[in-house]
Amino acid sequence: MASEATSVRQEPLEPSGAGAAIERWTLTAGPYEASVLTLGATLHTLSGPDRSGRTAQLLLATDRLPEILGPARHYGTVVGRYANRIDRSSVTIDGEEHQLAPTGGGMTIHGGPDGFAHRMWAAEPVEGGVRLALHSPDGDQGFPGALDVTVTYTLDASGELVIAYRAVTSKPTVVNLTNHAYFNLSGEGSGDVLGHLLTLDADAYTPADERQIPYGRTEPVSGTPFDFTVAAPIGKSVHDEHPQLTGPGGYDHNWVLRARPADGSPARAALLEDPVSGRTLEVLTTEPGVQVYTANKFQGAVTGASGVPYGPFAGIALETQHFPDSPHHPAFPSTELRPGEEFRSTTVLRLGIAGAAGTPAAEGTDR
Repeated sequence: MASEATSVRQEPLEPSGAGAAIERWTLTAGPYEASVLTLGATLHTLSGPDRSGRTAQLLLATDRLPEILGPARHYGTVVGRYANRIDRSSVTIDGEEHQLAPTGGGMTIHGGPDGFAHRMWAAEPVEGGVRLALHSPDGDQGFPGALDVTVTYTLDASGELVIAYRAVTSKPTVVNLTNHAYFNLSGEGSGDVLGHLLTLDADAYTPADERQIPYGRTEPVSGTPFDFTVAAPIGKSVHDEHPQLTGPGGYDHNWVLRARPADGSPARAALLEDPVSGRTLEVLTTEPGVQVYTANKFQGAVTGASGVPYGPFAGIALETQHFPDSPHHPAFPSTELRPGEEFRSTTVLRLGIAGAAGTPAAEGTDR
């Protein structure tokens, strides 16, 4: 829980011009700080100390408005109404087909060409953080039902950032929300994350076609480059000649998390550790899956505060969510939301230092 010691301040992203309309909310608690933008309900920055007490900004981010609106438009944003991919740009609910706004490649990704990541959200302070709200009208990007969404960020002095999503609808619809932050625990612009150690609490993943649309089945990770059940460097297998890796040029896949607690509380999904700085990131969630994307296709189009353009593997996204293309695969966990129900999802980002009290350590580097 965020404590009363957390300070919350609001200011414009830029003092003048288009950026003046975008609010930046900064949460500070002890040595940790996070900032959130009203554009896209974006987790814009997240900083914390290393084992020597030196603080660094740990998300890929830019303050340049043209880059935020262009190549960085999904950096740290809340994506929806349906995160990830929906094949054929259509969903069928109660026997009625709904055509969605396409984004190319025969699919709709991240909610459509004008998804939630591109919207201005209304913000208000809450204890220890900020709550953002968005109204998505019936038919928005082709999705049925008017959807009212809130996303609340709270931070505490232990380095725990909680992201809580809530949504209600006026008609049966589908909902899948996530945050699209890219992490580099050495600090943004410090190089690639291939030396970071990754553990995933997942024994299976959903193999996908060349467009990263799942086939609708799960396969065990054991004996494959997708086995992170014990901590391993991201770069250990990312370039393997595995048919699931050669197309995307690295990881861009959904892992099937182990069963979540029956009481709906978040459970661990991933542990990321940087051996150089000693920083760790533990990810807990109520969601059944996590999409891991290792920024394979980055080509230096975005430059952060470090002044270093972001190239391939400059960060890693750990997108807690339901599975891609679930509306077309009845065996996948359902993403349907109906009137009278409330969509509820919580993800916790817990920063720490390897070896520090209360910080989980990686279990080794051999799989």
